[in-house]
Amino acid sequence: MKTQFPHETVEGRFVRQGDAFRDWVKADGSTPYAPEFGRYHLYVSLACPWAHRTIIVRALKGLEDAIGMSVVDPLRDELGWAFREVDAATTGDPVNGFTYLAEAYQATDPRYHGRVTVPVLWDTQTKRIVSNSDDDIMRMFETEFEPFARHDLDLYPHAHRAEIDRLNGVIYETVNDGVYRAGFAATQAAYEPPAYRLFEQLDALDALLAKQRYLFGSAPVETDWRLFVTLIRFDAVYHGHFKCNLRRIVDYPNLSGYLRDLYQVRGVAHTVNFDHIKRHYYMTHDEINPTRIVPIGPLQNLTAPHNRDRF
Repeated sequence: MKTQFPHETVEGRFVRQGDAFRDWVKADGSTPYAPEFGRYHLYVSLACPWAHRTIIVRALKGLEDAIGMSVVDPLRDELGWAFREVDAATTGDPVNGFTYLAEAYQATDPRYHGRVTVPVLWDTQTKRIVSNSDDDIMRMFETEFEPFARHDLDLYPHAHRAEIDRLNGVIYETVNDGVYRAGFAATQAAYEPPAYRLFEQLDALDALLAKQRYLFGSAPVETDWRLFVTLIRFDAVYHGHFKCNLRRIVDYPNLSGYLRDLYQVRGVAHTVNFDHIKRHYYMTHDEINPTRIVPIGPLQNLTAPHNRDRF
């Protein structure tokens, strides 16, 4: 089975495709998309870290009733992400009856010929994609759906917005996308710089977390959750499959406790599906793992005491 990689390479270097649809749901009436209960639907993969961010924010804000969600098969084939009910976590597509997520892209823009990615925020009224940008979808859920949120939680506090945006960018370049830049590199020269930068940044984050519980103090903000989706996959996938193997997260005294702390936040653990994560990476990246063997480990005790409440 030949599958699609989430990138192109230039001189062996990883290059990620940009987001194709970046409209916004706005409460101020400045766009055609008003925040309405039940109007929007989220298409996701539990394997994908970018989609995982939006799933977490939806859960933390308590938007599950207001925004529906469908989960694709973690095994992406030559036709892309598919709606198959292959286990208890996958749902099919109850909204449109699509077989493949590509149908949503074609319904929105029949001329679209790029890669089909998750997450996707779908508008059931106009029958089109609002956004396939995880950054924008996260921010919409954080700021535009407040009337429907069951939990009063500010993940993008005004006092820290400039610094949140700055650190988001650093973590994206070196960690979130850094594991992909190392893992999908096609030459040694393309692989080593992002791999070394990744661990330099993890070292810096571990040092920061020696002094405070979360990245911005006493409560997690969106930056913590952007980092979490990479950390939770690191030892299971990125360390071996993507050759990011100088250290594991479990080897970091502060990052490892921080990861357990975030995992144990109410509502988060049920968003993590290691079966989907491991089967997706190891079985669909044929050029990296042609045998498609899924490793049996690692064994991670994410419910062990984190000791982060000492701060």
